[in-house]
Amino acid sequence: MSNWPDWLPLRSALTGLTPYGAPQIHDVVQLNTNENPFELPESLVSEMVAALEKNMRTLNRYPDRDAVGLRTGLAQYINELSGTSFQSNNIWAANGSNEILQTLMLAMGERGALGFLPSYSVHPLIAQVTQTPWSSGTRRADFSLDTDSAVAQIAAIAPGLTFITTPNNPTGSAITIEEIARLAQAASDVSGLLIVDEAYAEFSPEISAVTLLDRYTNIVVVRTMSKAFAFAGARVGYLVARPEIIDACLVTRLPYHLSTQTQTIAEVALKNSEILLAGVRQLIAERARVTGELEKSGLHVLPSAANFLMFSGMKQSPSALWKGLVERGILIRDIGIEGYLRVSIGTPAENDQFLAEMALLTS
Repeated sequence: MSNWPDWLPLRSALTGLTPYGAPQIHDVVQLNTNENPFELPESLVSEMVAALEKNMRTLNRYPDRDAVGLRTGLAQYINELSGTSFQSNNIWAANGSNEILQTLMLAMGERGALGFLPSYSVHPLIAQVTQTPWSSGTRRADFSLDTDSAVAQIAAIAPGLTFITTPNNPTGSAITIEEIARLAQAASDVSGLLIVDEAYAEFSPEISAVTLLDRYTNIVVVRTMSKAFAFAGARVGYLVARPEIIDACLVTRLPYHLSTQTQTIAEVALKNSEILLAGVRQLIAERARVTGELEKSGLHVLPSAANFLMFSGMKQSPSALWKGLVERGILIRDIGIEGYLRVSIGTPAENDQFLAEMALLTS
């Protein structure tokens, strides 16, 4: 709702805003929100239920405020993935990565934030909600990030927070560890933090920015269990950073913000990460297959290191194609970029259905 009644004492910064969210349509193949399409294995579900049962009698007590067990598990996971040696005090967990982003802006957004668009649309939205001055940086015409230009923009604007998303959403492109290092130095030169949003990192061959934290104290890496872990319904996001940054975030966090149930099942998921991440390899293979099939049909597909593809070259408008696919039981994402749509990679059967309907609609 954007036409608010006069009697509502709404903050002026929220005037005209609408709630963030993608269309939710039942009884369709859902390829619009970059979820992992594979359900959790039955054996893992049983293990989670058993772990929950042990904690059910103590729900009269607040959860572990600092989520030490979960943060320890996340540190171990990152260390195994990237060869690092983080401790629990290098990790902070929250209700999805969006809460992480909001907490960072509440704690450290006074000098403003910079992001290079198009990128994750929630970044500027949270900035507006938290009254963090937002600057929209630019990318190349093909949506890739020009590091030289980005460094110059950081120097000119001198933001307290600079956001980069790699792999980028909605384009899917990733930047190298060398490029991230240059951006971190640029942010450091203006006494700012570089927030590296790595929500799709497990789908990318690039080295994670967590490997730079020993050299650059101003890097904050934001990640999630929603995508690669097939854990979107659990709502677990986390950041990796210096303890001083995390201590600052704790000032603006909500008390007891992660339930006992969430912490419990997330710890079980981390102990079974190899089982859950097996689906990532299949999605990467499917990403290559869907890319090839779309290109064979004459469409232009942007290179992607994530679990989705952004494409153009349709004869009809994106909105018309989107509507046509919905009518045929396929829901993808109209991202609001002229000439482009985005599709999440689904199961092989879902991808086959999407490709078949695309062939009919674009022939």
